[in-house]
This record gives sequence, structure tokens and C-alpha cells, in this order.
Amino acid sequence: MDIATQSIEGGFADPVFNAQTVFRAIMDAMARPGSVQALPQLAQPPAPLAATAAAVALSLCDNDTPIWLDPRLQAEASVKAWLGFHTGAPLANTPADAHFALVANPAEMAALDGFSQGTQEYPDRSTTLILLVDDLASGPSLLLEGPGIEKTAMIAPVGMPRHFVEQWKQNNQRFPRGVDIILAAPGSLACLPRTTRIKTMEA
Repeated sequence: MDIATQSIEGGFADPVFNAQTVFRAIMDAMARPGSVQALPQLAQPPAPLAATAAAVALSLCDNDTPIWLDPRLQAEASVKAWLGFHTGAPLANTPADAHFALVANPAEMAALDGFSQGTQEYPDRSTTLILLVDDLASGPSLLLEGPGIEKTAMIAPVGMPRHFVEQWKQNNQRFPRGVDIILAAPGSLACLPRTTRIKTMEA
């Protein structure tokens, strides 16, 4: 299949309803950090962009929100064409220019502080990272505390960035600035807003 055909197919079958479904799942996951929200496969993007991450991009990105792609996604012309056709979002030249970042290989990604942190006046101008993970239950356990969590919540995403807990601690310290993270796994997603604190389970 050529790139032109590939870039047109595989978007939302029912754009308004599908986008609302995904947006609601993201809002619920942001409001209750660590909770896993089921999400049916609503998009069929070209590889290596996965369906959940693609659905998140389709519901959040538009022509006013530059997207940064990690090297693995950047290398695929079909992925860039698909995102361009379905979202209209321009590609950001650097992580610091991005409203959203799609990361297919979180274990190798750039440091969190390289992305836009927002400003004290406009903390919402920071980058939201959409990390493609294999699942949310079989990686190292992260114990979560903070707003939206009654006592603690636990999540165990696979393939997270190196030194993630340490980087996240620094992200917390930049509040109200800082990045937010959406973890996109096959069939589900979870969120780590910047207000969430992480403890590792190691004694």
C-alpha cells in the first residue's frame, strides 16, 4: 500500500463520537492518576505507531498543537503522513517546541526537562508526553500519591524511561510548570499528571 493510501485510512470511523470516547477516558485517567481506563481499538495507524496512542493523538491534536515524534516514529514517512492527514498538527522541530510528544521507545527517550515545561503564568503550555508502553501491569511497580488518589495507587508500566522516578521527582519540583504523561498501552491508558508523586516499591 502506498503512503498516500496508508495516510488516509485507519482514522476514526465516527470522528465526533470516537474523539469524545477517547477524551473522556483521558480526563478520567488524569482525574484519577494510576487508574487504568479501557479503550477499544478506534484507530488503525501505520506501525510503529500503536492504536491507543494514535487514538489519543486524534482526539487531542489539531493544527494549533505541534507534535514531536521520537526517532523511531520520525523515521516512518507513513506515520508522519497519517498524523498530518488525520490531525492537521504540524511537526515540532525540537521537544521544547511541542505541545504533544509521541514516544514509541520510552526507554531511549530524551530527558523530561528537555520538553516544554510551560511558564509560571502559562503552565498549560507544557508538553504532554504520550508514551507507547506494552502494558501497564508487568513492569516495575510505581506507588502513586497526590491529588485524585485516595491513599495510594499502583501502576507498573513496561519500558519506562531510564531514571524515570528521579526525573519525575524533578518534574514535581517544577510545579506549576512541568510535563504530564499519558501511558498508552494496547486497549487501555493511564495518566501521570505533574501533581502525582511517585515512590518506588523497593525497600
